[in-house]
Amino acid sequence: MVRKILISQPRPSSEKSPYFDMEKEYGVELVFRPFIKVEGLSSKDFRQQKISILNYTAVVFTSRHAIDNYFKLAKEMRLEIPETMKYFCVTETIALYIQKYVQYRKRKVFFGKTGKIDDLLPTMIKHKTEKYLIPMSDVHDDSVKTLLDSKKLNHTECVMYRTVSNDFTEEEIKTFDYDMCIFFSPSGINAFKGTFQDSKNNNVIVGTFGPATAKAAHDAGLKVEFEAPTKEHPSMTSALKDFLEKNK
Repeated sequence: MVRKILISQPRPSSEKSPYFDMEKEYGVELVFRPFIKVEGLSSKDFRQQKISILNYTAVVFTSRHAIDNYFKLAKEMRLEIPETMKYFCVTETIALYIQKYVQYRKRKVFFGKTGKIDDLLPTMIKHKTEKYLIPMSDVHDDSVKTLLDSKKLNHTECVMYRTVSNDFTEEEIKTFDYDMCIFFSPSGINAFKGTFQDSKNNNVIVGTFGPATAKAAHDAGLKVEFEAPTKEHPSMTSALKDFLEKNK
């Protein structure tokens, strides 16, 4: 019986989150506690990549972290982002987040529907004369580079933020009593293994989001009960609800 679940993400800001509906419907306790945290690169570290932000006419954002650190670095380096800059985002939610930093204009903000950069490609190809800058985490593969190379787009990837372990306190480790953990990145899996590898808590069952996270969980020998996204369950909340419904 699953009664207490650790979600390795920050607590949702909206009380209307489906997670809270699940707590009431299935009588489970959900605890939000990130295993990892994101740290932005300093302007000094970023300059070592020898990339000039203003040399690019468009930016591709895959996350809110990318937006935050792009504008933070620009401010630190006293750069004024021109109003002509175009922004390409993998989802509308991420696109709307840009309003935190600049006035949102539909003519210069583009977004996909699936959350995958493949969905943005047709729009990017329509703007093939742009010079694209793609802010990324220090943990990434070459899939984006390979994809954009295949379409002969002018692009440069750069690291603007890094993922580090959000260390657990001794008390948290001592009182760990979760039946299930939900992971969203390979870094979260690594942080969990690094913290609890010598503990009976390795018997906890897990749910994963994203193929890379699932692979990391299987490689780590964890008991993966379900994976998302799938055709039937495109979100983690949908996948978790389905698991709880089948196991109530």
